[in-house]
Amino acid sequence: MNYKIIGKYIKELKFNIPNPKTFYLLSKEISNYKINVDIKSNQVKQKMIEVQISLGLTPTRSDFEIIDAKITFSTIIEISNEKIEQKEVEKIILINIPSQVYSEIRNIFVSLFENCGFKDVNISKHVDFKKLYEMRKVQ
Repeated sequence: MNYKIIGKYIKELKFNIPNPKTFYLLSKEISNYKINVDIKSNQVKQKMIEVQISLGLTPTRSDFEIIDAKITFSTIIEISNEKIEQKEVEKIILINIPSQVYSEIRNIFVSLFENCGFKDVNISKHVDFKKLYEMRKVQ
């Protein structure tokens, strides 16, 4: 393996339901929201990279109340091979790390909703990050 995870933490957590009306509508229409996954990275220092994976809830229609529900999970990795190609680093950031930590992020996000009384939050248990990476390359 060309890297090791040296730390993981919740970098940002937002969960804001602005009013009772929004809560009520959200509980009735939770299936009309979708989950967005976003991956960003930045170099902390030589051979050390922070990979930020965000999950956020957005309405599928414009006439829905908006809640601010988002988690950004940070994973710090150290590249162990100095001669690694940039393409391999990209795959580590966009495929390997998200695949390793996604279930943790999902569990935290789902737990927030369940603890607020939303039992029908349907967030996929598996995301094929390799497929997303390959689709990104085609576009």
